[in-house]
Amino acid sequence: MGRNARLIDLTGPFVGSEAVRAGDLTPGQLRGPGVRRLYRDIYSAAAEPETHLLYCRGAALFLPPEAVITGRSAATVRGVGLAAARDPVELVVPRPMRIANGGRLRTRRASTTPGEREPWGPIGLAVPDRMALDLLLERPLSEAVADLDAVLRAHLVDREPFARMLACRHDNGIRHARRAEELADPLAESRPESRMRVLLVLDGLEPVPQYWVSDERGRFARPDLAFPDLLLAVEYDGAWREGDRWALARDRERLNRLHAAGWEVVFVTAALLRDPRELVRVVRAAAHRRLAHRGTMMSQTGARLRHHGPTVRIRGVVGGGDRFT
Repeated sequence: MGRNARLIDLTGPFVGSEAVRAGDLTPGQLRGPGVRRLYRDIYSAAAEPETHLLYCRGAALFLPPEAVITGRSAATVRGVGLAAARDPVELVVPRPMRIANGGRLRTRRASTTPGEREPWGPIGLAVPDRMALDLLLERPLSEAVADLDAVLRAHLVDREPFARMLACRHDNGIRHARRAEELADPLAESRPESRMRVLLVLDGLEPVPQYWVSDERGRFARPDLAFPDLLLAVEYDGAWREGDRWALARDRERLNRLHAAGWEVVFVTAALLRDPRELVRVVRAAAHRRLAHRGTMMSQTGARLRHHGPTVRIRGVVGGGDRFT
């Protein structure tokens, strides 16, 4: 069996210097196209799928045993894919310890208790509550909420005990973490949807996530966010929608039915989501139009619109108040 054939058996991450000493590889093969360098002296076969889990397993080969994989990395290890393949592996390490590895690791120096970690190979993996705490600390609020929505939806974290834990902690940034928990909603079906919702809520709006829209033929559409009183839907129109997940922009029949039922749809692109101020402006402008339209319809018919959902609060849309029923 030649050396190239033996390389196929080197599945998973391995220490390059140890493979050379064992005779499995030559130094030249370590520099060749048959292997992928993960970290200094840590490699995998090039044919191995490049995933975040692979980088976590590679990091475990050189990290000290006190290190604990946490945050988005721990969620990904546990089956909720919050981290992309080459995102830095997120760790919590004891305060005196410093770890640097070319930007491939993101470390928080903080104490952990034995109950906050479990063995994962030679290092530790954060238990779900500790994982969720590190998802929230020192993160932008909309991103923190989006990640917490995902782990709540996957039932990795039990919300009520987690909220009680947050109430008892005194970490730096814990007030921010508590606010993120308050804003979380496991009904959200995607991180972009969660980020949209948080940005709108922080500006005083109250969208309803995953609201079913019905007409005389029954339920037919479930936009990401809705203002039912205004017949206004907000839908993320990103490339992440694949397979059998419907998108209003790709389903003209449902979009036509929405229009026929009197709804307006605001489509949010990835570029618009990256500009929170413009996103809020666009949605507020749509809310203005819907309020004006509703007022016109009520004055023409003399009838009250049926209340379809929670009262919508839109601060600053009209003078003298912020509640519209």
